[in-house]
Amino acid sequence: MPNRDQTAARAHAQAQLRRGMYLLPSLFTVGNIAAGYYAILEMLSALVSSGEAHTRLDHAAIAILFAIPFDALDGRIARMTNTTSEFGKELDSLADAITFGVAPSLLAYVWGVHFLPETIRPTWWPDLRQDLVWAGGFICFVYLIGGVSRLARFNISPDAQPRNPGRPGRKYFVGMPIPAAALVVASTVHFFGAYPNQAWWVALVWMAVVGACGFLMVSTWRFWSAKEINFGRSHPFQILLVLAIVLFLILRFSQGVLFSAALLYLFSGLWARAAYSWSWRRRKRLDAASAKAANPRPGPEPDSLTDSLRP
Repeated sequence: MPNRDQTAARAHAQAQLRRGMYLLPSLFTVGNIAAGYYAILEMLSALVSSGEAHTRLDHAAIAILFAIPFDALDGRIARMTNTTSEFGKELDSLADAITFGVAPSLLAYVWGVHFLPETIRPTWWPDLRQDLVWAGGFICFVYLIGGVSRLARFNISPDAQPRNPGRPGRKYFVGMPIPAAALVVASTVHFFGAYPNQAWWVALVWMAVVGACGFLMVSTWRFWSAKEINFGRSHPFQILLVLAIVLFLILRFSQGVLFSAALLYLFSGLWARAAYSWSWRRRKRLDAASAKAANPRPGPEPDSLTDSLRP
């Protein structure tokens, strides 16, 4: 039998390993925060160096995009290694609020409305630029409030069910997750080369998109979740090949691929809601028709004896 010293040494080694396993997911969370902090610094640099604004804004967008896999990996690693903790959950929420809440809202404002030229003074709306800047700041603030509200709701109700349930047994997000909303903002800026917007009508469209992201985050509509994909199980070689192809496409054609993926995910939630509403109304009409066929309405009673005997 092992002596007492060997048992103590083994217990100490297991404790050290356990502490390291707790540290591993937190390192990914810290990387998430670092990416958000770097994005904010780049946006501040864009404000003071207008000649290099597009380069700084592109760096900020890429940093936000780079933080998305960090956010996806920290939770998965914690679950796979059975090292989840309340500290890790709270740290992850705070990291998401910075990287996917504060940073994208600032990026949306700086890229979309801050650099609008002063010459935008049409006769039919002399204060158009000023009003767009104020409206853009408010809409970006709405995005931020929607994001942090989405995080708070997720923390207090991790098993919430969407109002438009999907297939039984599958897991869905209730409302658009905040990393997906950040993906829409950052991929759009990256897709257009991060050159600051100069057109007032583009600013209007941009505010509508950012506002829609804020609304979708606090909505109760379902969005697809990749949580049913278990990387802990063995997968065939074809899955690895597909992942390698996707990674190559993202690295080689990052602008088009990321922008298309963001729009696809955004409209998937809208389509799921529309399809559920259509099927619900259809079932309601069918139920009403079935109830009417099962209980036909009786005919009118005869007004007199003559009417009852009339052929």
